[in-house]
Amino acid sequence: MPEAMLTDAPLFRLLSFLSPGFPTGGFAYSHGIEHAVECGDITSETTLTDWLRDLLTHGTGRNDAILLRLAHAADDHTEIAELATACATSSERRSETLAQGAAFIAAANAWHPELGKSLPRECPYPVAVGAIAARSEVPEDQACIGFLQAWTANLVNAGLRLIPLGQSAGLRVLAALEPVALHLANSTRGCAEDHLGGICFRADVAAMRHETQYTRLFRS
Repeated sequence: MPEAMLTDAPLFRLLSFLSPGFPTGGFAYSHGIEHAVECGDITSETTLTDWLRDLLTHGTGRNDAILLRLAHAADDHTEIAELATACATSSERRSETLAQGAAFIAAANAWHPELGKSLPRECPYPVAVGAIAARSEVPEDQACIGFLQAWTANLVNAGLRLIPLGQSAGLRVLAALEPVALHLANSTRGCAEDHLGGICFRADVAAMRHETQYTRLFRS
């Protein structure tokens, strides 16, 4: 009996969109981690794990998951893009999310040549991912989990370069954050705009202070 053909094109697209090789320029941004390392807030595998756990639970990670879900469900993305831009707590974070959003839309043009024309000119990264995932028939939950994995992995890699740490330590950090990210994906299902917010003030200040840091490897 012949085997059934595998035809999960949406999954293929999601893996392509969130691959480290997808040209969004995420490797250039540390999300304020560079300053946190500079001032001694992040010095080890443990402190990197704690910092990222807080961002996922109480900060940008949670907000981005909500924004992605809102964008996935939206027909018009203008208001959600404006809201997502307003959620950026520093000029560098604003530049980070807008630059990655624009790069994501441009790269996804290979699948959706006309989609970029229907999205706002300034489209933050989670909004771009949510909108294009929906157009690509990627289920909302899968898009959210994939986004959080890619988001977390990118910041873990930034920490490895800055502290520095080895690859084995980075994998332990990623493994420790897996249940946190999965819980976040579940808890943001059905969230509305009034669920946005955060209390990661030290991370926000780190992103602001990075703007005037003397030596920098990253753009944020």
